Amino acid sequence: MAIAIDFGTSNTVIARWNPVTQQPQTLTLPGLSIQQNLNPPLIPSLVYIEDANQGKVIVGQQVRDRGLDLKSDTRFFRSFKRGIGSDIQGFLPELDGQTVTFEQVGQWFLTQVIEQLAPLEGGLDSLVLTVPVDSFEAYRYWLGKVCQVLPVEQVRMLDEPTAAALGYGLAEAENLLVIDFGGGTLDLSLVQLNRSSQANTKPVGFLLKWGNKSLAEDSKQKIKTARVLAKAGQNLGGTDIDNWLVDYFAKTQDLAVSPLTIRLAEKVKIQLSSQNQASEVYFDDENFESYELELNRDTLENILKEHAFFEQLDESMTNLLQQARRQGIELSDINAVLLVGGTVQLPAVQTWVRQYFAPEKIRSERPFEAIAQGALQLTQGVEIKDFLYHSYGVRYWDRRNQRHNWHPIIKAGQAYPMTQPVELYLGASLENQPSIELIIGELGAETGGTEVYFDGDRLITRRLDSGVTTVKPLNDQEGARTIAQLTPPGFPGSDRIKILFQVDQQRFLRISVEDLLTSETLLENQLVAQLS
Repeated sequence: MAIAIDFGTSNTVIARWNPVTQQPQTLTLPGLSIQQNLNPPLIPSLVYIEDANQGKVIVGQQVRDRGLDLKSDTRFFRSFKRGIGSDIQGFLPELDGQTVTFEQVGQWFLTQVIEQLAPLEGGLDSLVLTVPVDSFEAYRYWLGKVCQVLPVEQVRMLDEPTAAALGYGLAEAENLLVIDFGGGTLDLSLVQLNRSSQANTKPVGFLLKWGNKSLAEDSKQKIKTARVLAKAGQNLGGTDIDNWLVDYFAKTQDLAVSPLTIRLAEKVKIQLSSQNQASEVYFDDENFESYELELNRDTLENILKEHAFFEQLDESMTNLLQQARRQGIELSDINAVLLVGGTVQLPAVQTWVRQYFAPEKIRSERPFEAIAQGALQLTQGVEIKDFLYHSYGVRYWDRRNQRHNWHPIIKAGQAYPMTQPVELYLGASLENQPSIELIIGELGAETGGTEVYFDGDRLITRRLDSGVTTVKPLNDQEGARTIAQLTPPGFPGSDRIKILFQVDQQRFLRISVEDLLTSETLLENQLVAQLS
């Protein structure tokens, strides 16, 4: 059975490929999914840790059903996806004698979800996980590591907006702009869909089984190609709006910042997606206090403006359109705009989109399930032609500025998987040098990045100054910097090792290292994030 998981900051969606109907189907997981007549069923991305040592946790809707999300408790986690792979500023909580990381919380959440999928009829043989456009390799590596222990034959990853383009199932040969605006990220992706005959196209690296036949044996099947033309992303989402609303109510009504007020603010925001005025009342029967939050759309829009919300949206759109023009595509050449994620339901966001595109081009009827259902297309013979959103580089000492800097080795825009590796030659710098170290990093967009930090028990993201390049070192830890042990030792004056850099189909950076003196292969196709 093929399963796709859209692991979101606020909600998670699970879809499977129905072999009878030959269509994607969104799943409800008892206890985990919201028990309401929601279409599609959503799993709140929430975790409550009962015992950190034993990994005993409560996840999804069960957390809300027990009221565990309404009290200030260090055992409760929300928006934890934003902390995975990030350099957290502040102290992580210590529970049951151990420090709990967001990577561990995320692993507990996904493991519980997948454990409920395993007993389903047909078993779990293929899993597709979606990732934000702006995700760094540290996040994708963590996701892959979580899945290594699962009894699943195939695990693949796909950018969320690319999956959404496939999930809307629009006509072939169209330029589709996906605006994926969820709880934690804003992702824009321009995708061109084509359908070609089986004779001229092959799936990338895998076969689709139809009963006892492979896809290659089914001459009638046509393969869809999704070519990514441009993409832009940043850490901005509904969780940020929730925090801004909580700060507004704290300032205007002297309400304490707590999980309860965060939840109430989120409910008010959701109401404003369908009505002009919203209010939430809550009575705390333990301390006999009542809370009443009121807001209208105009006030919400003013709060968004105060936080430069629309300027950030324009920044991402401008970035994407500049990339599109380099591909010969103008604004008028975009055939459809697909809105995905809970935040796109805000009227203020939809009004912003209409500043760029005519209403008849905008589609918004599948905001929650398009990503998970589209990701299933990877199991149905879809070929994805994608490119790197970030660069990869090596750290060097900048003598002129007397500081470390980064030299790009593989630049953003490079198609992957790469057909030819990039070569780098290095020599020893000291007499009798026993080894060579190299720090390799993933370089974010130069328009600025974000940092993640704690404000009390809230996880907050903050934009860095424009022009600052966010760099995520991939191997800057003890035991991982050394890429070559030299036997015999090295001497200055000549190249000693050759490094081949390659990006694989999953967008992971791999290296091979050859000792030029001995012709010995020291590393072969080694995942950089796993060098230790």
